[in-house]
Amino acid sequence: MKVAIKKLNKDAKLPAYGSEYAAGADLFACTQGDVVIQPHATVMIPTGFAMELPVGYAGFIYARSGLASKKGLAPANKVGVVDCDYRGEVMVALHNHGGQAQKVSCGERIAQLVIAPYVTASFEEAEELSSTVRGGGGFGSTGEK
Repeated sequence: MKVAIKKLNKDAKLPAYGSEYAAGADLFACTQGDVVIQPHATVMIPTGFAMELPVGYAGFIYARSGLASKKGLAPANKVGVVDCDYRGEVMVALHNHGGQAQKVSCGERIAQLVIAPYVTASFEEAEELSSTVRGGGGFGSTGEK
């Protein structure tokens, strides 16, 4: 699949896969110098590019496991969603979950982008739903008793 990328900043790096079978492509910070994220704060980090995803696909922005485990930095909304009709700059709302300020440098890998197909549902109101063994059991209801 080809995805058109428009650089909005000359220093922007295109998303890049770290290995042959990686599901997520690394996203890189495109900042004017270093950005410091204070403990428990969220900062919008630019990537310096916009993209055109094919219709029927969305980009899902996930944490990079190394950045999350070593620096406590991960997307604030847990998973960002880039719709196929969005043409603005791809940004990452990076949150510092730790107790110490963390620095993000231009060119640093800050998140990963997974492109996946989606289904657009037609929601219809119904008087009744089909029954299942699980029924209305909520969080943890299917585990061992």
